[in-house]
Amino acid sequence: MIETTPGNLDGRKIVVIGGGQLGRPEPASNGRAISLTLARRGAHLMVADRSEAAARFSVDAIRSEGGIADMVKLDIADSDAVRRCFNEFDAEGPIDGLVLNVGISDRRRLEDITPQSWDAILNVNLRGHMLCAQAGLETMKPGSAIVFISSLCAHLPLARNPAYEASKAGIGALCRAVAMSGHERSIRANCVVAGFVDTPMGLAASAARPERARRPLPFGRMASAWEIAEAVAFLISDQSSYVNATELLVDGGLAAGITLPVQAEENDHAPH
Repeated sequence: MIETTPGNLDGRKIVVIGGGQLGRPEPASNGRAISLTLARRGAHLMVADRSEAAARFSVDAIRSEGGIADMVKLDIADSDAVRRCFNEFDAEGPIDGLVLNVGISDRRRLEDITPQSWDAILNVNLRGHMLCAQAGLETMKPGSAIVFISSLCAHLPLARNPAYEASKAGIGALCRAVAMSGHERSIRANCVVAGFVDTPMGLAASAARPERARRPLPFGRMASAWEIAEAVAFLISDQSSYVNATELLVDGGLAAGITLPVQAEENDHAPH
């Protein structure tokens, strides 16, 4: 039976957009770790992902532990699909929490970006988040919470990936706008800013640019997706009831310049 923390998220209906994972279970993706962590605190999870197989992978993991989870296939770049999806959520009862954990990258350097490639990234990483937050705010319960997942790339050009970096920087401004719009109904919005995280996305990025693997890191290691998930659980719960419109850095102090040198073979991944 799945273990819960009494009084934390028991009975709450939480939607995690980008909550799936494809392939092997470890390292966990941020989405899968977030979905499982919230379910373990008693939440009823709605796992949405553009890949049905990825969503099912997380849902099956939650159910195998005795948790409650449902899945939906959703591409947040499709505005009509977003509206239909949130109407379906509302038809089954208002949601209490929304986590937006979607991000794509084509790893193009500035000189290689085209108008089309720029729009493709921003349509998912920023416009899609706006569409989901807009739809969610219309029906979420008073006292609910929204959590965006951003990246340290929003503040530092670590990845030489301007479209991704710009989209993640925009998330911070969007989060504050959502917090302002939700304030009258006591709906909070906050943002987790992830540093270097050991995820499948990080593995792929490092394989493409091995020089990123040689960066010194705080505590001589990356974060795990489970550590990102714990920050999300805090911000989505009543434990953070007076935390609003903020960006919580989960980077080990990297943005502050706190690092320890590590061997390249011990650090073979890349930032979220």
